Order: sequence, then structure tokens, then C-alpha cells
Amino acid sequence: MITLGAFLQMLFANPILVIIMVIVIGATVVNGASAAPNAVATLVGTRSVKPQTAIILAAICSVVGLFVISLFNTAVAQTILSMVDFGGDTHYALLGLCAGAVAIIVWCTASWWFGIPTSNSHALMAGITGAGVAITGFAGINGHAWLLILLGLVISSILGFGCGWILARLTKLILRGLKRSHADRGFRIVQILFGTVVALLHGSQDGQKFLSIAFMGIILASGGSLAQVGGASMPIWLILLIGIAMGLGTAVGGRRIIKTVGMSIAKLETYQGALAMISASICIAFATFTGIPLSDVHTCNTSIVGVGAERNIKKVNWGVIKRMVLAWVITFPACGVLGFLMTKLFLLF
Repeated sequence: MITLGAFLQMLFANPILVIIMVIVIGATVVNGASAAPNAVATLVGTRSVKPQTAIILAAICSVVGLFVISLFNTAVAQTILSMVDFGGDTHYALLGLCAGAVAIIVWCTASWWFGIPTSNSHALMAGITGAGVAITGFAGINGHAWLLILLGLVISSILGFGCGWILARLTKLILRGLKRSHADRGFRIVQILFGTVVALLHGSQDGQKFLSIAFMGIILASGGSLAQVGGASMPIWLILLIGIAMGLGTAVGGRRIIKTVGMSIAKLETYQGALAMISASICIAFATFTGIPLSDVHTCNTSIVGVGAERNIKKVNWGVIKRMVLAWVITFPACGVLGFLMTKLFLLF
């Protein structure tokens, strides 16, 4: 276990580690601003809570979710740690990790600025992989880890949409005789409850991805090998650092994404918002505890679309969906190429 004191000594002795940590924390802040608000956006869209309350809820849950879940399960972080091999040269590996982190923050900042709820998770995985390919070639890619990543795409898109649609249809059949006013009160509570669950799971799912990148940097800076960190426990102080950075990003910049997701994708009623959160909770929880890195942004959005489409497909704003899908499609190649090029540039120095 690397103590906080040992980490501070590494910072003074290794400038590259300083750069990596600054970039990772910066990327985590951006992730908090652009991804975490998706977890509570429907609460605002259905007027169950006020925007400022939703932002505070998302910020707190990001910190708590990462800290609590990571104490007993770091499966997602372990998948990211094994995703790519940077080779045996520690200096090259550190430079590659640094370059990959630069590619991530450039892409995530651009998506946040334009208000597009793109996947920061996809950016992270593609950027780091592109950096690894620049050093060790395609042979350095861990096929099993990337199989889990591709499975995450299926879960977050097809399962998110399907689960939302099925829940909406079943709810209509089961509660068709219930008074609307009574149903709305109950669903408002359910929506807030499961919105909180999604926000907690987001803290763990996305937080562990950035946590793993920071841990990679620390291990490499200490002269260790990434091959030796399988199953290693994460330092508590590092978990708190990443969690606080994510929560801060949500508190400062969450309003833009909440507006896009909660109010533009589909006009949801209270029961639909609740069902979208239940759907997202099921998908994200399954992935988080089985070590499947997935985009919770993607999952929340497809759950919303599934619920909205079940009632009336014309009520879904397909223009916004088109923009999001385009962002998702180009994230992998764009960040992969960015990570590759940044690494080649960094290796010149």
C-alpha cells in the first residue's frame, strides 16, 4: 500500500507524475461536470426536484459512491488497469500515460463546452489504448479487457433502451386502474430514490476509471510494473481525492448537461422519469459489480429514450439523440488517434 507521504515524495522526485496527476484530476473534474449530472437530470425534467438541489445531490453521491463501493469492489478499476500494456520501459510508460490523459481532457472539455452528453468513459478507454498502441503496438492490447468494454456498449445501449421500454409497458398494465394523482406521488419518491442510486453508481463506475489511471501513474513512478497490480487495493486517500474532484466538477458545471438531458431528449412524466432511473440502476449496477466498464451517460440516455418511446415515439427529440449518437460513434476513433499522436509527440522529448 502506497501511503500519502510516499506519494508526496514521488511528486517531488518525478515531474512527469505531477503532470499526470494534474491532468487526471482535471479530467475527473470535467467528468463530474459533464457526466454525473445525467444521473439526476430526469429529476429536474419532471420537476421532482429543483436544478440546484439535483446538482448538490449528484455531487455528494459522486464522492460517497466512489468511496463506499471502492472499499469492497474495484472490479471496474482492475479492468482498466489490465486494458493495455505500456511495455517494460517505465519512462516511456509514464509519458504514454500522460499523453493519453491529455487526449482525454481535450475531448471531454470540448464535449462539455458544446453541451453534448458524450461518454467520458469511452474517451478514457480510447485515449489510454491509443497511447499504449503508440508504444507497444496492437500486441499490447488486452483482448479480454476490451471484450468487457464492448460488452459494456451492448449493455448501455440495447439493454438500457430495452429495459426502459419493458418497464414502461409493464407499469401501464399493472397500474392502469390507479388514480394518476396517487401514482405521481409514489413515483416521485421512487424517482428520487433511484436517481440517488444512479448517482452513487456513477461515482463508482466512472470514478474507478480515473482512479485506475492515477494509480497507474503512481505505480509506474515508484518503479513498479502494471503487471503486478492485479487485485491490488487502492489507497483510501487516493479514492477520496478522485471522488472530491468529481464532486467539485459536478457542483461547478453540472447545469449545462442537466438542461440538455433532462429537458431536451424527451418530455417525461413523473412515472417515466422514475422508470428511466430504475432501468439505468439495473444496468449500471450489473456492470459495476462485474467489472464491465460502461458509459453511465449512455445508459441513462438510452433508458430515457426507451421509456419515452414506449408511450409515443414522436415525443422523443430525435435531433438531440442524433447529436449524441454521433458523439458516441466518433469518440473511440477520435480519442484513440489523439492518444496515439500525443504519445508520439511526447516521446520526442
